[in-house]
Amino acid sequence: MTAPAATSGRKGGRWIEQWDPEDEEFWARTGEKVARRNLLYSVFSEHIGFSIWTLWSVMVLFMGPEYGIDPAGKFFLIGTATLVGAVIRVPYTFAVARFGGRNWTIVSACLLLIPTIAAFAVMEPGTSYTTFVLVAALTGVGGGNFASSMTNINSFFPLRKKGWALGLNAGGGNIGVPVVQLVGLLVIGTAGAGHPRILLGAYIPLIVLAAVLAALRMDNLAPVRNDTGAAKEAVRDPHTWIMSFLYIGTFGSFIGYSFAFGLVLQTQFGRTPLQAASLTFIGPLLGSLIRPVGGRLADRHGGARITLWNFAAMGAATIVVIFASVRESLPVFLVGFIALFVLSGLGNGSTYKMIPGIFTAKAYAKGLAGDAADAWARRLSGASMGLIGAVGAVGGLGINLAFRQSFQSAGTGTAAFVVFLGVYVVCCVVTWAVYLRRTAPPAVAAQPTAEPKPQLSYAEV
Repeated sequence: MTAPAATSGRKGGRWIEQWDPEDEEFWARTGEKVARRNLLYSVFSEHIGFSIWTLWSVMVLFMGPEYGIDPAGKFFLIGTATLVGAVIRVPYTFAVARFGGRNWTIVSACLLLIPTIAAFAVMEPGTSYTTFVLVAALTGVGGGNFASSMTNINSFFPLRKKGWALGLNAGGGNIGVPVVQLVGLLVIGTAGAGHPRILLGAYIPLIVLAAVLAALRMDNLAPVRNDTGAAKEAVRDPHTWIMSFLYIGTFGSFIGYSFAFGLVLQTQFGRTPLQAASLTFIGPLLGSLIRPVGGRLADRHGGARITLWNFAAMGAATIVVIFASVRESLPVFLVGFIALFVLSGLGNGSTYKMIPGIFTAKAYAKGLAGDAADAWARRLSGASMGLIGAVGAVGGLGINLAFRQSFQSAGTGTAAFVVFLGVYVVCCVVTWAVYLRRTAPPAVAAQPTAEPKPQLSYAEV
């Protein structure tokens, strides 16, 4: 294996022709340095993408009575952004192989200018609700950045480093949520709730900077190709859908709560925009920071084990939130809700680590080993990640719709939290039944070979 060679002019960007991160000599000599550099600038671009995707979780705090939009209408606005961001993750996943990770990072960063400038143009009283819905939908392009970024970084790192790398990439991106909320707090606290355009204007140069840095410092991997066969196989594989459901419980919770937290504080506990903004960022910040820890723990102890105990803890935290909601205790509510953010971030890291591990275990169960097993696992895990990320993000829409219905019918979010508790219980059962009840994937005794094939337990993934 030779060192990665960058070429220019091919498809319009810097291309590395050879890449094998599983080769330890190659990784130590040149691979790790290149992978870490691409990870750094991928994190920054994805960070800005998350900020724009969750922009309306902040914009609704600026929308006072003069806008004429009730809480249900505001939940629908943020739900629209969530839905578009979830759906668009699927084509963004395949864009990396079609255009190159570096090239698509440039394009996807530039696309963020569209919703930001559109919001800058319409963010004032008197704008029609339909216009706000359309502009909120445009911010969904920021949600797509996660899928393309994760698919790209997954190709750069070896299996033994994926939990850390994917956790850091996603965690750094997730921090875009509390950062935009902190900027919103700063604007409301200094200029007042009547000046949302200050926040929007601050992000325009940051978007341009993300695109420029990607152009100057990132690379495309020539060996990464769209594999229609792998995509079809991933869709047919039950583990893709099982992990999609588990990711609804972790990332769906994180993004759904991130969008809704400030609005819940305003609607259920009567907080002012400034009071809500001063609390909104705390949960997303902690949840983002701990995501790499979830990946690291999964690398060390097995993603399935960490995920199981994490869902159990999320259920316990939800019980605390339900108690606080019934008793109308804001301090207890904040403790339980912030714990949910932390646990959802931890679970994000452990569940995403499980994906490549599951398909590696299946490769060995099929009788593959060595390079053949690694290649098969990379094909299937890469193809499944975009779909899992998209379905998981739809969970955020479910959370916002549940809140909308709960506040419409009862005036509180208690009923929604009861539903979320039920989901976490089911996630616990599914994780145990599929990945921990059995100690190993099905053996391949029917396919004897000259030498024994290594086996991986699903509990180790």
